[in-house]
Amino acid sequence: MTDERTLDLLEAKIGELRQLNAVEGIDLSKEIARLEEKLQHLREKLYANLSDWERVKLARNPKRPYSLDYLETVFEGFYELRGDRVTGDDRALLTGLARLDGRPVVILAQQKGRTTEENKERFFGMPRPQGFRKARRAIELADRFGFPLISLIDTPGAYPGLEAEEQNIGATIAESLQAMAGVRVPTVAVVIGEGGSGGALAIGLADCILMLENAIFSVITPEGAASILWKDKDKAKEAAAALQMTADRLLTLGLIDGIVPEPLGGAHKDPAKTEAALKGEILRRLAELEAAPTDERLARRYARYRAIGRFRPAPPAPATDAPEPPAADATAPSVAR
Repeated sequence: MTDERTLDLLEAKIGELRQLNAVEGIDLSKEIARLEEKLQHLREKLYANLSDWERVKLARNPKRPYSLDYLETVFEGFYELRGDRVTGDDRALLTGLARLDGRPVVILAQQKGRTTEENKERFFGMPRPQGFRKARRAIELADRFGFPLISLIDTPGAYPGLEAEEQNIGATIAESLQAMAGVRVPTVAVVIGEGGSGGALAIGLADCILMLENAIFSVITPEGAASILWKDKDKAKEAAAALQMTADRLLTLGLIDGIVPEPLGGAHKDPAKTEAALKGEILRRLAELEAAPTDERLARRYARYRAIGRFRPAPPAPATDAPEPPAADATAPSVAR
């Protein structure tokens, strides 16, 4: 059965043949073309009907472009702002100023690490209270200067450690949500990989929410849901399907506004193509948001989040045959109160 490892081996073989083909007197162009055609066919077969769990694995693929990669290519001149002015800095949530197609914007971006050392520094992409306080500071900065706000979401969730609880992480997430809800500038949030729990929601309450094709967005990880519902982490595949966390499902439910296409096999297969698609979509959405009067856009934002969720009224309680309580005895003495 074809899997990603098979495709990686075939890609490596094609790379070796290309190096040999560069040697004078050796012509391997026909063999390379044949293998490239075979590789394309296998990719189409493998990625034609991905399961929800397979998309989860793609969203977590460490080869995918991270926020800093997009900040170097989609945006220009990113100038990072550090520190929450209370306890310190958080390296899992970056904030700063940048230019998008020449215009200033404020950036909120979650960043994972690629090495063990970097992951330790960035708490595996899980923001702490310092990060959410820093985000609120950046949101207020965007409001003050009228700069559009762009969020790049990629986190398994907020940091769950004792240190975070001691600093009241729940309150800092709530304050970030409040700031995002009330900011008057146009806001666009993009889930580029994992969009997990309150860590993602805290900077994701935007006028427009986009997702890369193989990203995920959910209130809990599949493993966490499986542990709670079935007491078994091995049920993560079933949980991934039940959570409706993939981009196509969330678009159908009306929880996101658009999907940014990825190359066959994921964003990491052709980062430049993904970056170009993402930049074009952000610019298009910003233009639409800025065309509307501010008060109208804020009213739409309010209505959008008030309308999320469905409920069914509880059925009426069944009639009972219990006897009615006896009537009060008029001759009984009253009790003064």
